[in-house]
Amino acid sequence: MVMDGEIWVGASTDEEGSGAFLLPQMANRHGLIAGATGSGKTVTLKVLAESFSDMGVPVFMADVKGDIAGMLNPGTDSADMQARIDRFGLREHGFSYRGYPVTFWDIFGEKGIQLRTTISEMGPTLLSRILNLNDLQSSLLTIAFKIADDNDLLLIDTKDLKALLSYIAENNKEFAEDYGNIAKASINTILRAVVALELEGGETFFGETALNITDWFSTTTDGRGMIHVLDSESLINNGKLYSTFLLWLLSELFETLPEVGDLDKPRMVFFFDEAHLLFNGTSKALLEKIEQVVKLIRSKGVGVYFCTQNPRDIPDGVLAQLGNKIEHALHAYTPAEQKAVRAAAMSFRENPKFDTYETIMGLGTGEAVVSFLNDDGTPGICERVAILPPRCSFGSISDADRDRAVKGSLLYAKYAKAVDPDSAYEFLQRKGLEEAEAREQEKEQALADKEAARQAAAEEKAAQRAADKEARDREREQKRVANVKKRAVKNVGSSVAGTVGREVGKSVGSQFGKFGKTLGGNVGASLGRGILSTLFKM
Repeated sequence: MVMDGEIWVGASTDEEGSGAFLLPQMANRHGLIAGATGSGKTVTLKVLAESFSDMGVPVFMADVKGDIAGMLNPGTDSADMQARIDRFGLREHGFSYRGYPVTFWDIFGEKGIQLRTTISEMGPTLLSRILNLNDLQSSLLTIAFKIADDNDLLLIDTKDLKALLSYIAENNKEFAEDYGNIAKASINTILRAVVALELEGGETFFGETALNITDWFSTTTDGRGMIHVLDSESLINNGKLYSTFLLWLLSELFETLPEVGDLDKPRMVFFFDEAHLLFNGTSKALLEKIEQVVKLIRSKGVGVYFCTQNPRDIPDGVLAQLGNKIEHALHAYTPAEQKAVRAAAMSFRENPKFDTYETIMGLGTGEAVVSFLNDDGTPGICERVAILPPRCSFGSISDADRDRAVKGSLLYAKYAKAVDPDSAYEFLQRKGLEEAEAREQEKEQALADKEAARQAAAEEKAAQRAADKEARDREREQKRVANVKKRAVKNVGSSVAGTVGREVGKSVGSQFGKFGKTLGGNVGASLGRGILSTLFKM
């Protein structure tokens, strides 16, 4: 409740106490709301959110149990409420029941406006946390994002990321020179993790239209800040996705908002319920990033309030940044738990009127030990207070009320419909088709070249066979002609030799008688054939 420009959170249980007032100009110094289950943390969240809204400050809240949604409706009167109003003297301060402007969001799109972001905006560091990757796999995922950036590939949804990873695995040798060795087995492990994320709702969460965080910096026509409620009843079952989304919100705010320095009130306030999930299993590098964002986001005009069961759930580096503290009852049944309570008590500026440790152990429901920052930035002395009742409804809302609020929001039309833009998946599909077509053309050209070479070889072989046949025919013809000539010469030689021999024989025979005639004829014939044969050879 806002009173005299300050946020009245609780009334002192000590008659001499001043109560608990949070200064708006100190609200962006962050805060802690802790306490055991059933100690009253949800009521405290509602009272703070109502007050910020009344001051025109937009608020984000994660609704883990479903009862934050009740802020949409005004509270209902009862004997208990009347007793509280009288106890705190709220009538004289204009207390009245009222509902608040609420916009419902849901990562799964079931109980609120579909809330999405893109793979690129989530980034490899937070995405590695969701996928539960080891250091090597996280490094490879970072390389994959670098390859996407270098090739102007938009990573919008999970199918884009799967397409990119598959492309890298298939062409890992081509990337090795510029990006180092990329093991195909490790890429396939990341791919399986992405598929598992899709089954857990990642396929719905990653996509367009992605949330523009500046849409949350809105007020109503009467000047109240819009309260943005993320339905987390189902989301909380997936602690990695829930916590990583909240971390992404912080990072997005830090990267988007300009520096504004110290303001008279925050530009926006975030309440992160079940804050221990933000830090469970967080790597050292990511924890350092969270600490850095928490430290620096104050200068962006944003206040961050962590709500958890025990302060020890928050790392010391982050806890040291939380200047405003509201500690509900803590129970300690073991030495370790008692030590944790003592540590929580020691984080407060001591009040000499009571023992902080014993007080925290003995707080009733709706009571808290509170310390807010003074206007000079120093911690105020802690007070034991009873938290004021909220103006809105304590419980949840009906499905009909929720549906009307969701569809009545000005942002519903912008984010309700999913958009699938031309991104890495489509680009790599086209590239794959083009490469397949090019390979097919190369194959066809190779076959054509092979067929042309075969035909050329066949034609050359046929030409050679024809040439060989012609040569053989020419050779046979030459041999035939030579044989004809040889036979002709032989016949002529035999005839001439016989004639010459007979004539010589007759001449000789006439000289030597009958014996000599016969002998001379035979000798002459032989001699004549030899002479003629020698002449023809010449």
